[in-house]
Amino acid sequence: MTGMIEIAQQNLLSPMVLFFALGLFASFVKSDLSIPEAIAKTMAVYLMMAIGFKGGVELANAGASVTLFAVLAAGAVVSAVLPLIGFGLLSATSRLARVDRAAVAAHYGSISIVTFVAATQAVTTAGLAYDGYLIAVAAVMESPAIITALMLARRGQPAAATPDAEAAQASSHLWREIAFNSSVLMLTGAFVIGMVTGKQGLEMISPFIIDPFRGVLCLFLLDMGLIAGRGLRGGAGKLPLPVIAFGLYMPVLGALLAAGLAMAIGLSAGSAALFITLAASASYIAVPAAMRLALPEAKPSIYLTLSLGVTFPFNLALGIPFYIWLAETVT
Repeated sequence: MTGMIEIAQQNLLSPMVLFFALGLFASFVKSDLSIPEAIAKTMAVYLMMAIGFKGGVELANAGASVTLFAVLAAGAVVSAVLPLIGFGLLSATSRLARVDRAAVAAHYGSISIVTFVAATQAVTTAGLAYDGYLIAVAAVMESPAIITALMLARRGQPAAATPDAEAAQASSHLWREIAFNSSVLMLTGAFVIGMVTGKQGLEMISPFIIDPFRGVLCLFLLDMGLIAGRGLRGGAGKLPLPVIAFGLYMPVLGALLAAGLAMAIGLSAGSAALFITLAASASYIAVPAAMRLALPEAKPSIYLTLSLGVTFPFNLALGIPFYIWLAETVT
């Protein structure tokens, strides 16, 4: 427990978390501080490129292994199963409509790549090494949760009176959104490029993706703090208390499930910490985009406020230190 407190203190006093806190504060006091949307998108693309490329280089150096395939399979299973657990808990504790329960559950089976990036910095600061293939695991964990949630939302509902051509077109748009979402495409594309070019490729562009990385992450988290603060001011008061509580305990349940799998697979402490973080994070980029297409009747004021306004700050401030401590305990 002492180790977890030390990690938490270290994480809370890191520049990344403090800049996020600054964004929250600026939003709560209604400051005019803002990051232009075009710049925010550029920073997001940069972070995906940098973390994906470095992960690909790490995999090129390490090579494929049984552990790699085991953790990829574990990631897909976790992503598919967590929405079932989340949906059941919401059904038992809240009065949300079925479609809202399914949409919320999808977010907690998929992953937040920004939480993952922040965790890589915390793991590095804690002096732990991790395997680059966790980037591939992150990409694998995006889609199964969406598929599970759509099955949950539509189960027992009457078939929509939609012409076959329109239904096929809507389905095509959805699968395109899932497969070619910008964050997933950039992450996996950079991962493949890093794997192909290897250490030589990293040396060529290291001044661009190594040294500026933490500074860009600080600025990006400042913007995330501003967005999360606006969501909390505008939507948190409308969320029932059991739903807010779900946003706090569901990440812990996901972390415990992943910790058991990490121990069974035999991951190192650093890799286990990142795998646990992926299972504990909640999507607020890829899944909301898919939900807008597939479940337009679901309320963004519920699922987006919960994932970005409640779970993301919790993970950034308290969750990541707990996940690192948990990983060190079970490995």
